[in-house]
Amino acid sequence: MRKIPLCIPEIDEREIETVSNVIRSGWLAHGEMNKKLEENFAKYMGVKHAISMNSCASCLHLAVEAQGIKGEVILPSFTFVASANAIVKAGAMPVFADIEEDTYTIDPKEIEKLITDKTEAIMPVHFAGQCADMDSIMRIANKYNLKVIEDSAEDIGGEYNGKKAGTFGVGCYSLFATKNMTTGEGGLLTTDDDEIAEKVRTLLGHGIRKTTYDRESMKKAWYRSADMAGYNFRLSNVLAAMGTVQLDKLDDMNKNRREAASIYNDLLKGNKKIKIPFVRENSYHVYQMYTILLDESIDRDEFVTKLNENGIGASVHFAPSVHEMPVYKDSKRGSMAVTERVNKHIVTLPIYPKIAKEDIEYVVDNIEKFTK
Repeated sequence: MRKIPLCIPEIDEREIETVSNVIRSGWLAHGEMNKKLEENFAKYMGVKHAISMNSCASCLHLAVEAQGIKGEVILPSFTFVASANAIVKAGAMPVFADIEEDTYTIDPKEIEKLITDKTEAIMPVHFAGQCADMDSIMRIANKYNLKVIEDSAEDIGGEYNGKKAGTFGVGCYSLFATKNMTTGEGGLLTTDDDEIAEKVRTLLGHGIRKTTYDRESMKKAWYRSADMAGYNFRLSNVLAAMGTVQLDKLDDMNKNRREAASIYNDLLKGNKKIKIPFVRENSYHVYQMYTILLDESIDRDEFVTKLNENGIGASVHFAPSVHEMPVYKDSKRGSMAVTERVNKHIVTLPIYPKIAKEDIEYVVDNIEKFTK
């Protein structure tokens, strides 16, 4: 049977050689390659600061904590639970808003309905490689003097009106194995604010302002005094090395994802039982995922199971929605009508930079068979 996984990271001899060189160097902890990755990522995004960490969840956590946010943060429930967890663990309160019918990103109209005197921030989640409506979100944030933290885990390299995802507010990106670029596990935070950057860098390394690598050139390299109670959210030099190569390949990998999505679109657009991804006119979609929405007459779970049984690594993002999880069932929220409808019928299909056209055709043939 043909096997088509949901995602395959694009890794070749360049990553292997770069990582091997770091291992041979003996410097495995946070080091020179972190600095290179951070400098190159900041340049790519057009921001002052990029800071590497062990996960996007850690980035989100410190984006909240470093800004002293302790009140309510409005975000979509249609997201991975890490978005809400970061808010809670940083000492703030999540408030869930509904999503747009077409893009599945947070609905600005629903955000404004939920703003109270306790609201301190908005956390839009860019979905599957496409930005939320950042013009509207920034207008709301400016109107009510709210901070903006972009969960850009799924949108590295995506753009909204020519501006990179994650560069409107504080950006948080995932380097997990399924993302547009990967280090296996990892994350990056971006900001133009020097004070936020300084605090984040300190918090991620036990509250110590200078890293081990930075202290190597100091007279008392062993002197490690903490200025605040921090965490160990550091990314290793080994993984950062892989990230430097992945970043060099990012635009080409995203181009290939877009070409794969175009093939899916052409083959699926005539199927009346599914809805293919909607793309905003002002959006550069990088297809971290390719999702379809099934007609309500089709049992989504049975559909995904049938695809899986035929060797197709289809999945679901996201079910359940966060507000439906036991830990968040009593959380404050607005109407979840669109969220609850979408999470019952959405399906994620295999997509990755080197997916073969023949594999896409096989996926589509099975979709046609199971949607008759």
